[in-house]
Amino acid sequence: MSMKIGMMSFAHGHAIGYLGILAELGVEIAAADPDRARADAVCGPRAIAVLDGYDALLDWGPDAVVIASENIHHRELTEKAAAAGAYVLSEKPLATSLADCRAMIEACDAAGVGLMTAFPIRFAPAIAQVAAAAHAGRLGRLHALGGRNPGSLPGGWFCQPELSGGGSVIDHTVHCGDLMGWMTGAQPATVYAQINMLVQPEHGVETGGLVAVTFDDGAVATIDASWSRLPSYPTWGGVTLEVVGSDGVMVADAFGEYVEAYLSPEAGGAMWLSYGSDANRGMLLEFLAAVRERRTPQPDGRAGMRSTAIALAAYRSAAAGDVVAVFPEGEEIPAPKPLPGD
Repeated sequence: MSMKIGMMSFAHGHAIGYLGILAELGVEIAAADPDRARADAVCGPRAIAVLDGYDALLDWGPDAVVIASENIHHRELTEKAAAAGAYVLSEKPLATSLADCRAMIEACDAAGVGLMTAFPIRFAPAIAQVAAAAHAGRLGRLHALGGRNPGSLPGGWFCQPELSGGGSVIDHTVHCGDLMGWMTGAQPATVYAQINMLVQPEHGVETGGLVAVTFDDGAVATIDASWSRLPSYPTWGGVTLEVVGSDGVMVADAFGEYVEAYLSPEAGGAMWLSYGSDANRGMLLEFLAAVRERRTPQPDGRAGMRSTAIALAAYRSAAAGDVVAVFPEGEEIPAPKPLPGD
């Protein structure tokens, strides 16, 4: 029997790519979006049904849903989906507050369904090789990590904190923060951050941020979380990671497989044409496998909460001009609750 996947919103542009991959994988798909015209424009050419609202989509009985709404809506949509018995793949950041992250995790735990955070960078081969070396102990004790996630300013609701939760810091801290927690196996303890609006200040949100993190095992890390790529840059951005251990150093470029192209302005101008593996596809294959096997997908909601906590701490640090604890007193990530297939 074919798996049924519901698409909840196309507000985030990544949803279009996810939809195309899911269609290629042969799952049954239906969608819903408060912006019906937006959903019709995406789904119409693919002959994918657009239903009248989220309740109708959940009444359709999906095995799982992909949530790509504005960040502020992740909690309510996750709670709806979990109550309907559907696994959840939520866009990053997991939510815009630790309370919402916790509520999403607890809703899925109570319903016995998995919650996955959309961190496709884990599935980029270059990054996966560094992680494998770190987990196998080949780098020894990890002492320092440096991550860069510069990108182009996405505009729209991403620049409206009431919908996004902030600017570049909440958008681009979380990818590197997730990789660092994954590779060290440690919890982030403190953060010191500086943020600014030096690039494209007319949008009214921060477009640059440098976040320094100390983990509870003593490892230290820095994250460049910026929208510093101007529209003329050949691609939207990228993720690079350097990991320094007692026995070795590894450096990876998650999007290093590309051909440089210089075309006429009408044909797109300067651009990088990617080839090779598709990290989004790897992430979706893991999600579908977890749904089939009734196990917890990785990276899970707890990983999403950990990286969100780093970003939120960065805002508190920048406001205070000082080092702050990642988790405020009395707040912590809920203990894991295994699913039947774990």
